[in-house]
Amino acid sequence: TAGSTVQKAKVRPRHYGLLLSLLFLVFTPVCVVALYLLIFAKPQYASNVGFVIRQEETESAGQMLGGLGQLLGAQTAGNSDLLFEFIQSQDIVQRIDNDFDLIGHYSQDWPQDPIFSVWPTATIEELLDFWRRMVRITYDKSSGMILVEVRARSPEAAQNIAAEVVRQSELMINTLNAAARKDTLANAEIDLNAALSQLRTAREHLIEFQARTQIIDPQADMQGRMGVLSNFQQQLAQALVDLDLLADTVNGKDPRVQQLEARIEVIKERIAQERQNFAAQNVTVENTNYPTLLAQYEGIRVDLMFAEENYRSALAARTMARTNAERQQLYLATFIKPTLAQKSEYPQSFLLIGLTAFFALMMWSAFALVYYSLRDRG
Repeated sequence: TAGSTVQKAKVRPRHYGLLLSLLFLVFTPVCVVALYLLIFAKPQYASNVGFVIRQEETESAGQMLGGLGQLLGAQTAGNSDLLFEFIQSQDIVQRIDNDFDLIGHYSQDWPQDPIFSVWPTATIEELLDFWRRMVRITYDKSSGMILVEVRARSPEAAQNIAAEVVRQSELMINTLNAAARKDTLANAEIDLNAALSQLRTAREHLIEFQARTQIIDPQADMQGRMGVLSNFQQQLAQALVDLDLLADTVNGKDPRVQQLEARIEVIKERIAQERQNFAAQNVTVENTNYPTLLAQYEGIRVDLMFAEENYRSALAARTMARTNAERQQLYLATFIKPTLAQKSEYPQSFLLIGLTAFFALMMWSAFALVYYSLRDRG
């Protein structure tokens, strides 16, 4: 209103409460974190190592046999995935602890630095959780590259632990190699035995067919009969020519003409009989005609050819599997050797203090907004 004066702002109790909450929710946590990180937290040194699993490029049996050997199986992909999980597993932690004494190293600052240390009586499960905090793994699935950062109390310890990670990873790869070689060779032996059994069965069927029909090769036998038919046709042609020549010089009652005509009729009957024999005559002891005989023989011969080809493929695959079993197919290629740190990079004190201040301030701001919102409504 006109003439009224604005009252001077006064500090009210709620303002003291707000400042008190700022003190407890922001400044106190930041000071506690800063005090711990700058005074109690011990320095940590990082060692980095990088490696990738490589597979030896050799000519497989499938390539040698035009792709048929691909059906015999191939190594499954994903060895890098297995290694990535192995580095985070309890198995590798137990192995490295047995060789390096992880608990003894990481508990030397207990209880002065409880957050970045493990207690001396920690179980393997608790040590695994702490391991996953001290070991950072970066895995690129597209290339299969694995980068490992190991943190420890000294540069030498970090480097030694990183070297142990590489060594245990190589042992795991060797185990995969041995299992793969064993499985591949066993599968090749099984396939070879199956192919050999199939080949024996096909050959037994052929021998049984030959013994039953008393014909070694129906095709050769038929070609022989075709030769007989061809001979008769030649004789018929020659007899017809002789008859035409003789008919021009003598009459039809000449005995030679009658003899040629009789010869021609006999040859024609033999030709007709031979042609009929191909489809109707019983040519074996089982009264089987040539079409049925050829169909049976072709089926047995195709089975034998397939069995022989399958046996050759299985034999080549077994030979290749045995050759590959004598050399390492998978190996660990370390493109970054375990590094030796010259200064401590962890804990990242100023980063952690800044994050603590940021989140504490966000929480206090949210608390203040909620308070004033409820105050204005009530």
